[in-house]
Amino acid sequence: MKIDIVTDTFAPDVNGVAMTLGRLSEGLQKRGHRVHIIRTGDEAMRGQTLAASVALPGYKEVRVGLPGPFKLRKRWLKKRPDAIYVATESPLGKSAVKAAKAMGIPVATGFHTNFHEYMEQYRLGGLQPAAMAYLKRFHQRADCTLAPSPELVERLRQEGFQEVYLLGRGVDTCLFSPEKRCETLRAAWGARPGAPVMLTVGRIAPEKNLELAMAAFEKMRLVVPDLQFVVVGDGPLREKLAEKYRSVHFAGMQTGEELSRYYASADVLLFPSETETFGNVLLEGLASGLVTVSYDYAASARYVTHRVNGLKVSKGNPEQFIQMSIDALNFRQDPSMKIAARQTAESLGWDQVVSDFETRLEAIAASGRTVAPQLYSKKKREKISCRTVFLSDIHLGTPDSKAAEVVNFLKHLKCEKLVLNGDIIDGWALRRGGRWRGQHTRAIRKFLKMMERDHTEVIYLRGNHDDILERFLPLAFGRLKVAKEHIHTSAAGKRYLVVHGDGFDSVSTNHKWLALVGAVGYDWLLKVNRFYNRWRSWRGKEYFSLSKRVKARVKSAVSFVDRYEQLLQDLAEHKRCDGIICGHIHTPEDKQVGPVHYLNSGDWVESLTAIIEHHDGRMELVQYETFLAGLKQEDEPVSEPVAIPA
Repeated sequence: MKIDIVTDTFAPDVNGVAMTLGRLSEGLQKRGHRVHIIRTGDEAMRGQTLAASVALPGYKEVRVGLPGPFKLRKRWLKKRPDAIYVATESPLGKSAVKAAKAMGIPVATGFHTNFHEYMEQYRLGGLQPAAMAYLKRFHQRADCTLAPSPELVERLRQEGFQEVYLLGRGVDTCLFSPEKRCETLRAAWGARPGAPVMLTVGRIAPEKNLELAMAAFEKMRLVVPDLQFVVVGDGPLREKLAEKYRSVHFAGMQTGEELSRYYASADVLLFPSETETFGNVLLEGLASGLVTVSYDYAASARYVTHRVNGLKVSKGNPEQFIQMSIDALNFRQDPSMKIAARQTAESLGWDQVVSDFETRLEAIAASGRTVAPQLYSKKKREKISCRTVFLSDIHLGTPDSKAAEVVNFLKHLKCEKLVLNGDIIDGWALRRGGRWRGQHTRAIRKFLKMMERDHTEVIYLRGNHDDILERFLPLAFGRLKVAKEHIHTSAAGKRYLVVHGDGFDSVSTNHKWLALVGAVGYDWLLKVNRFYNRWRSWRGKEYFSLSKRVKARVKSAVSFVDRYEQLLQDLAEHKRCDGIICGHIHTPEDKQVGPVHYLNSGDWVESLTAIIEHHDGRMELVQYETFLAGLKQEDEPVSEPVAIPA
């Protein structure tokens, strides 16, 4: 079979998911299958494709894959796999599942990490129901979901997940072995011959419950004063814990043979985490002949027999965990427990796990749908190529935002630069309890897709309704730049100052409370306007903007809009620019005033207008409906959008 694996983590990342995927892919390849990895990271090896990603804020070791539907579809159209395994529930994974299902390719998902349970550790417990709902929607789109323990399989089924199956884990008993014990390494930790060493392995992060291990160490040291504690791993809490517990040896990240030496050179393994889907660390400890202390769930529930091959306590009982850690100091001198631990690990090779994985993928591949080629060979309308598109005042987060129209407008265009000139997201409305809709998310997704698919540079200028961005300016990452103003040089060599324009509205700048009141009033007028125009439509009359009529009169009396254009033209001259491009007042305009070319992109609430710069440097103000009408006049796409009639 041809199998693609989509994941946010893979070797050389050091974590249980990356290790598991490495074992599964190697095992499938040895069985004659062709495996390709689509992953995040800095460098792709042979048989791998890199996906765009960003580092998780405050946790740089973790990268989150960004959506890549077009790249995935392109690959799968050329090299269609028999089955796809999506290992992580990130935006990358979500786009992979969606693309696979649209193309009729069988797809399995893996439930590797209890992200919803992590919320509690990061003081976001209130988001747990939302996180579980997202995970349920994600996995329900797949043909099946694979979970690593019977306990988790049963819990997911009780939550309403369907087609959930067990895919266990194995351990490399050649790599992890008591024979790797090293007295030189123990001496480097300060352990005298015969003195016990306690070990924990994993991310040094809140969800791993390391504070409990530290508390257990303090109590254990009262019994055995020369006990040494070694922590293997890295993460956001490392510096804080190292400063607080100076007697603990923090070894950092270890892999391969070096990691196996750390395991074998210790005596007791504490595994205090309560958020694991499995717990590969526990199997590695058993294989190394350690006395393990763990909570009775996941891998521990399945493979540890209390007081036979390890010690375990009821989940959520920290006092009992500490007491059992103290008892472990005595059991370390009993070779029978260590022998039993090793024997358990020797029965858990990866061959059976890979075989189960292979069987499950073959099952979904056999029942997979075949997509008719014509679904993907249909010729699409060629996009209109232009240099720059200017949009403003979309007001995402309000019921009157024409977000769907924005997406439809942009899908007909291919541009080098997209300038979002303020009030794209209406923070004022959202603070008042505005509802964020699916079409608003699709608009944001469209901007991101243009960055990824067309390599479009996106400039986001803050407006007054999204003025929360002010505190972060200037900001840039990738092809996205966020700023207060922008100097745009056209293809003809002319300089345009691009600014939202609220700084020249006295209400917005000097009387924000009055502007907020005006915004509420404007929203009310738009609501009335919707009902009024339904009645006009029933009577066969054309659209009439009551809100625009009232707004124009009120603003001209209160905020000196009659001077707005002149002030902006003066600013353009002061900045030595040939023109100015603004928004804010929801009044589209294209005119020459003396030496200054004044352009206002209007809005996507009522006017539905934008500015397009063609490749020859010509600026054109276009209106959505007129633009679409021009496209429909010809069977082939028009070369240029239609301008607003003078």
